[in-house]
Amino acid sequence: AAMVAVAERLEGQLTATLQMDAADKEAVAGLIPTLERKAGRILANGWPTGVEVCHAMVHGGPFPATSDPRSTSVGTLAIRRFLRPVCYQDLPAELLPEALRDGNPLGLWRRVDGELGRS
Repeated sequence: AAMVAVAERLEGQLTATLQMDAADKEAVAGLIPTLERKAGRILANGWPTGVEVCHAMVHGGPFPATSDPRSTSVGTLAIRRFLRPVCYQDLPAELLPEALRDGNPLGLWRRVDGELGRS
């Protein structure tokens, strides 16, 4: 529970690393859902590459520098490479994430019917 509480406070990261052994599997199982929301890659008993999501970290260009020349492979624009949009069609409002509900209960900037606003 303490590890989940700490992980919930972390900002998004490219990777999350778990140093664990067989006895930790139950604790890790409870942590995985939070890490899935926070990181694009989850490692067990390994070491990630030395990159950070920051404006100063840029790596792009034609292959082999990146597999997608439309964006950088690291840095703040890297999220575009790992983004997985989800479409919700005809779901009742109470089943939608709060950010998508009518009335915008979170007060987020969003585009509705082509109009950008907080309504």
